Amino acid sequence: MNNKPTYLSKEGLEKLRQELDEMINVRRPEVAARIQEAKQHGDLSENAEYEDAKNQQAFIEGRIQSLSSLIKNAIIIDEKHSTTQVQIGSTVVVESEDGRETYTIVGSAEASPTDGKISNESPVGRALLGHKKGEKVVVSVPAGASTYKIVGIS
Repeated sequence: MNNKPTYLSKEGLEKLRQELDEMINVRRPEVAARIQEAKQHGDLSENAEYEDAKNQQAFIEGRIQSLSSLIKNAIIIDEKHSTTQVQIGSTVVVESEDGRETYTIVGSAEASPTDGKISNESPVGRALLGHKKGEKVVVSVPAGASTYKIVGIS
């Protein structure tokens, strides 16, 4: 089991708890009922419905373990973070040759680049951490190196 800290906002932790609750109390009993029903159809070696239900069960059990581990190792991101230096939970406005972009630095479990939420473990997130407004940061990404100037931190 992974014991690595998981940085989450209060909302992110609540979403994980809700998903875990649904997996345990709704999805697990549904798939158990599907397996029981499929068993009644006879020969299990050629029963595609049974095989599908067993695969679904394995997925659900894996997800329950994963969610339990994330919740157990959760560290809540402080909402009253510094506005002088980039840290997890900061919203950072940067300028690059591609223009101005805004990122919120979150834990990997909540990362959603399309929503402007980048992981503290991503190349850009990792490079920005600890820097201050006005500083230039060079980020090495698979496509090459990019330079970002930190314009604002909130």
